[in-house]
Amino acid sequence: MDILMEDSVFQMMQVKKQEREMARLEADNDKTRLFGLSLNREEAKALVLCRNESLKKHRRVEFGEGILNKLIFEFCDSQYISQDNYLDTLSRMQDIFYEFKNESNDLLTDDELMNFMKEQFETICYGDLDYLEGTCMKVFTEAIRAGYRGYEKSQGFSEYSQFDTVQRWDKGLYYSILSELLQ
Repeated sequence: MDILMEDSVFQMMQVKKQEREMARLEADNDKTRLFGLSLNREEAKALVLCRNESLKKHRRVEFGEGILNKLIFEFCDSQYISQDNYLDTLSRMQDIFYEFKNESNDLLTDDELMNFMKEQFETICYGDLDYLEGTCMKVFTEAIRAGYRGYEKSQGFSEYSQFDTVQRWDKGLYYSILSELLQ
């Protein structure tokens, strides 16, 4: 009987925690609306449930507020996020965050990891989450596991270029050739 009662109390606590998290996510809309982004109650609930699944998947535990609100405030001004992809992007971002928190052996602080993610998402990846996860994050965390610690001084900013071996298009040249083709 005691085990059933403990389980019931734990479940009630989880429900209350989820309700607080959903209310906080909805309150975040005050800031994110400035960027044309908001979450309704069902979307907030979906994000909380997605976060819980991601935590299980990556075998992580969060104490306190968690990372979701930080992700929202860090990425709400992204040129690559619109209302149409907001929920999906946040869901995927939190999963990428937890995955690479593990992949970095927890050597990166939350802010260092988030700074790196945002910078790459906006620049190298041009909003492509697959490239962020499959290339940028993998290369960076491999370097960290191999002993690289330069990110500690930079807080995760301007780190990727020294590890990036991919030849990229020259944006100016690309637009010049495209302009010629369109004439």
